[in-house]
Amino acid sequence: MKVLIPTPLLSYTKEREVEATGATLIELLADLDRQYPGLRFRVIDEQNMMRPHMRFFVNGDQVFNITQSLRPTDSVILVQALSGG
Repeated sequence: MKVLIPTPLLSYTKEREVEATGATLIELLADLDRQYPGLRFRVIDEQNMMRPHMRFFVNGDQVFNITQSLRPTDSVILVQALSGG
């Protein structure tokens, strides 16, 4: 499926849009990490929880659970929130 990568993570993929597979969001992230080592750790912590600055959208809807089911035709967008003052 298509996965849109946020600008801060382009150093891993070198491309804004990549292809990955997985029946769940966590499996998709594992496939992305297989293709682009280190990427998963930037979006998921050691306890398999979404990092606070990351947002996940599947077909335009925000997803809060990394066990979210996925279909091969889905579109996934990773968004890295900005913070500061």
